[in-house]
Amino acid sequence: MTIPLLNVEYAQTGASTAQNLMGMREMQARAFAKRQAQYLLLKAPPASGKSRALMFLALDKLRHQGLKKAVIAVPEMSIGGSFADTGLSRFGFFADWRVKPENNLCVSDGLDDKGKVAAFCRFMRGGDEMLVCTHATLRFAFDAIGDAAAFDGTLVAVDEFHHVSADENNRLGGLMDTLMKKSSAHIVAMTGSYFRGDAVPILTEEDEAKFEKVTYTYYEQLNGYQYLKSLGLGYHFYQGRYLDALGEVLDPAKKTIIHIPNVNSGEAAVDKYSAVGHIIDILGEEAGRDEATGIITVKTHAGRLLKVADLVDDHPLVRPKVQAYLRGAKRREDMDIIIALGMAKEGFDWPFCEHVLTIGYRSSMTEVVQIIGRATRDCEGKSHAQFTNLIAQPEAADEDVKVSVNNLLKAITLSLLMEQVLAPNITFRRRSDVGKNEILPAGTVVVDDTQVPVSAKVVEILNSDSTEIIAALTQNTQAQRGYVSDEMPSETVNEVLLPKIVAHRYPDLDADECGQLSDGILTIMTVNTGGGPVDGKDVPGTAQIDGERSFVQQGGLFVDVDTLPDSERTAVLPENIIRERDVPAGAEILNRQTGEKSLAANTQFVRLGEKFVNIEKLNVDLIRAVNPFAQAYEILSKNVDSALLKAVQDCVDAGRIQMSEDEAGMLWPRIKAFVQNHGREPSKNAVDVVEKRMAEALIYIRSKKAQAMSRGGV
Repeated sequence: MTIPLLNVEYAQTGASTAQNLMGMREMQARAFAKRQAQYLLLKAPPASGKSRALMFLALDKLRHQGLKKAVIAVPEMSIGGSFADTGLSRFGFFADWRVKPENNLCVSDGLDDKGKVAAFCRFMRGGDEMLVCTHATLRFAFDAIGDAAAFDGTLVAVDEFHHVSADENNRLGGLMDTLMKKSSAHIVAMTGSYFRGDAVPILTEEDEAKFEKVTYTYYEQLNGYQYLKSLGLGYHFYQGRYLDALGEVLDPAKKTIIHIPNVNSGEAAVDKYSAVGHIIDILGEEAGRDEATGIITVKTHAGRLLKVADLVDDHPLVRPKVQAYLRGAKRREDMDIIIALGMAKEGFDWPFCEHVLTIGYRSSMTEVVQIIGRATRDCEGKSHAQFTNLIAQPEAADEDVKVSVNNLLKAITLSLLMEQVLAPNITFRRRSDVGKNEILPAGTVVVDDTQVPVSAKVVEILNSDSTEIIAALTQNTQAQRGYVSDEMPSETVNEVLLPKIVAHRYPDLDADECGQLSDGILTIMTVNTGGGPVDGKDVPGTAQIDGERSFVQQGGLFVDVDTLPDSERTAVLPENIIRERDVPAGAEILNRQTGEKSLAANTQFVRLGEKFVNIEKLNVDLIRAVNPFAQAYEILSKNVDSALLKAVQDCVDAGRIQMSEDEAGMLWPRIKAFVQNHGREPSKNAVDVVEKRMAEALIYIRSKKAQAMSRGGV
């Protein structure tokens, strides 16, 4: 059973791939505008061009800002190829990117870890400008040098910055902190997923406050593509072995990356090598292997020949050949299927990939974002990208159903977060910052600061850090279960959980600012939960819009009917009334009572339940009444049977029930007697308090038994 959780369509504007006169794409130009910042944090999705953005920044700092060296650190050696020599001047930039072969420690042959550290130290003492290395080499070399001041006048750029954390045991995070406190080094941090699955902050609040931030959203990136039209996210439930269900979702005609589960996970049906063999059998039969490249040819059941890359085989004589072939695969016909385990995630570029098939639950939001990013490259011939998570369906009859249900809940909460990540971006502006008759871009929310001041800090956080705050809320382990319960009140989310997260992340904000920030985050989630901002022309004609204004045309002006004198208002014929949703942006509006003229904005609306509300009329009371996670329960209730839904609810309830083993044991005989006498189990919704307590005891007993079984008990 496949559950399509999300399908987003994009406008194909071409804006994100178009280049300016310096050869910069939209995101790169936005980053370059902040090039003077000593500390710069660039948050942009995969395929947005972060590597080249860094080249532009580094060259400017070396040529125009007085820096002497640039060190580029990437998480894996395979990503180092992204920083190979690149001719930038032919596109209009003032210099080219050049790295001496001996200074790209990710592609240097014959160097072990010690040799790379030695090469790094020589670079720092010498006159060369640029070096590329791994995070590990940077850490070891930093320890070897032993003096942060040695990095004065150096740009230290860290790709995939989410590998850093503020945890005291994270050595890369400690290195960043030391550089910021004890050197004049410039730092550029880049990431496509600025949140960690372990909920540990990436930087301390003190360090993070020093960074200028450039945010380029998933929606901006995908909406500005030329070829990719839509992105779908879905789950496919299976029972038994995933290998038996794989054929239901694996289409040999689609360029696919298959991420098999770790051998130690519950989803692993066989060892990793056998798994690859089974997948090949599902596709067809092996027709040969190229000894020079390691690529497997598979003949499908329909007679088509497929090229399959096995990245699971980690033999030192096999994997490097396969990786080398993939780096050189520039044509659509060069590759069809890639099978991976722990690879082909971050930094892996195969633009033709149109389907990412991932087996097993992924509890890390970072990992999910990176995996999806493999399919969201824009290329000719690809109109749709799909992420499918093949997951074991919990069986309500299983004694260990709690373990499976917990995994299911994690998967759903992650998908809710992805919905927020992929949604059209909302931009906040203070009313005092909006010019008279200024036509605001689509998705702009105006914050009224005419009566109550709103700090620039709050607006900045809303426009740059909202995804991180939503991630923290979504991944709140204490509340995750409640998100998929029909009993989670909106007040719990909106007035308790979110304010706590905001206050913890931003201790320098006062109470009013924390409240304004919480309301802004709720606004974003409310808008996105309703499907994002909708232009007036796209609102269904029969839709109900709260407080929608009506207009009539008089002499080329649109006059608000409510401002007409009573005699004129009653004389207006219904067929002459123009609804607010139909007034074109830029039209001149007249208020007859005041004589004031204004220009109509891009009128946009937000769906709240069955109604639509003008985005400018979203008030605090409306927003706080909406539970942004209510759809999680709707997803479940529409796609699972009643027995499983009850098991999910029992799992949720088990976390709330206060009961001792002694009380449960005492109630057990009464529960058995109740079932025998009534032919059913006691109900947790019963009016009778005794029956309700017996039902809670039954949930408690089953939960404890499931825990014991998951630990290998009985």
